[in-house]
Amino acid sequence: MMTPFAYGLAIVLDLFIIVIGVRFLLQPEPAAAGYGVPAPAGAYLSVKGVRDLTYGLVGLALLAFGGATASAWFMLVVTLAPLGDTVIVLRNGGTKAVAFGIHFATAVAVLISAALLFAL
Repeated sequence: MMTPFAYGLAIVLDLFIIVIGVRFLLQPEPAAAGYGVPAPAGAYLSVKGVRDLTYGLVGLALLAFGGATASAWFMLVVTLAPLGDTVIVLRNGGTKAVAFGIHFATAVAVLISAALLFAL
């Protein structure tokens, strides 16, 4: 019973970050505002888009070809990205609601995903 949920959560999180990455590439300014630190379109926003898109694709590839343990380690390490995003938003004038309600909550969800995958 836990196997479908563990894999399902990981897939949803991977697809979610792919969507965010694509949004940063196609609509950089609205994506930055949603991130919590509005910024004009430029190289930084494209880098963020590529980073997020890559994380999602690597996560899906590990789920498909690497198995639960490899995916769990990936999710554990990737938890650092939304934790870092939390700090970035707070240090750059973003609201606590966005920092904790979006980024920190995402870190918790990714950490839960890692724990579920480790449990398989």
